[in-house]
Amino acid sequence: QIRKAVVSSLSSMAFFGPESAIGSDILDIGSRKALTKRQRGIGVDLGVPGQFDVPNVPDPALYCRSNFASACGNADAGQGVKFAKGTTTLAFKFNGGIIVSVDSRSTMGYYIASGTVKKVIEINPFLRGTMAGGAADCSFWERNLGMECRLYELRNGRRITVAAASKLLANVMSAYRGYGLSMGTMITGWDETGPQLYYVDNDGTRLKGKYFSVGSGSMYAYGVLDNHWREDLSVEEAIDLGKRAIYHATHRDAASGGINNLYHVTADGWKYIH
Repeated sequence: QIRKAVVSSLSSMAFFGPESAIGSDILDIGSRKALTKRQRGIGVDLGVPGQFDVPNVPDPALYCRSNFASACGNADAGQGVKFAKGTTTLAFKFNGGIIVSVDSRSTMGYYIASGTVKKVIEINPFLRGTMAGGAADCSFWERNLGMECRLYELRNGRRITVAAASKLLANVMSAYRGYGLSMGTMITGWDETGPQLYYVDNDGTRLKGKYFSVGSGSMYAYGVLDNHWREDLSVEEAIDLGKRAIYHATHRDAASGGINNLYHVTADGWKYIH
């Protein structure tokens, strides 16, 4: 009887045949709002100038490239809307491992969007990546890098090196050069060769170094690192240096701020300090 009732209810809905019809309660998903807009003389057809989906100009694509492009330095000075960025991230090597220190402020020009952003991305237990530039670009591509690193480990039976991981990311950025990505990241970790630190950006640039700082407050952080960094720092001194560099950067750079997140990477993996 239950089976007959189900068949009967399905047939009564008339889903089948050339004359089939679907109940108005299913079709009316958003259509009432569309009808109201039509009655008020507001068009709702997608792709028509004057709608939300494209700018009301003859060539929307050219307009977007000219006014909303991601640019470095003063390259966007003539744009109506600037892709404003602001952050301070740093990482440095020393005899006791690697320190990764970042702020937590997310800004859109002078507007502070958030003060609790996690700018250190955990690629795997031995690899770390930092975020500077566009949050979406950094987050997506570094998580994609984590997937690639895991696939490498499954295929080869061993962890990927920091050099190889940074090269994978640099290759992707090189392939997408000119597509408007905005990313300046540090890939750091510990492999069989010891502590390693690389800088990778959206142009495909890949640099190896002992310390880097990226973001609008990086010049202030570099001032502290240039004066106080040395390879024979103790762990306590290295942690204090990482905190102090971010503190001075956030004091001078209005686009940086929030709290300081600091990680210590050793041969046993990463450790969150505060």
